[in-house]
Amino acid sequence: MLNVVLYKPEIPPNTGNIARQCVGMNACLHLIGPISFDISTKAVKRAGLDYWSELELTVHKNPDNFLQWLGARRPWLVTKSGGQRYDNAAFNESDILVFGNEITGLPREWMSRWSDRTVYVPLLGKVRSYNLANTVSIVLAQASLKAGLYDRNNG
Repeated sequence: MLNVVLYKPEIPPNTGNIARQCVGMNACLHLIGPISFDISTKAVKRAGLDYWSELELTVHKNPDNFLQWLGARRPWLVTKSGGQRYDNAAFNESDILVFGNEITGLPREWMSRWSDRTVYVPLLGKVRSYNLANTVSIVLAQASLKAGLYDRNNG
């Protein structure tokens, strides 16, 4: 199972759309706090997120808790300043895909620590960046395909 990690997400609809994508792609969603919005059962029910109960979700209270969970594993960092195009990465079925905060991105120290594990989605048109939820969808679909989690016959 692939793991999608959001670093201190700030925009609830992005997180909701990414959660739906994770349920659809059978991926686990990790949220690194602090989180600036309510993800309680009552809040997600009120928001109409009827798939939330199907989501495999882990909330890490802060970056240190996430790094402790991560241990010696080496994540892929998705950033517009990544070192290789997302479709050239050698994804595996249990990979950890880390996406930055919508406003501030990822911590510089993480970018340095895993500099050989940074990927980007090319910008072809005149935009500064893609929406976080769209980027997760693009990369998660490619990672699932490359990891052999689905093919034309079963997905």
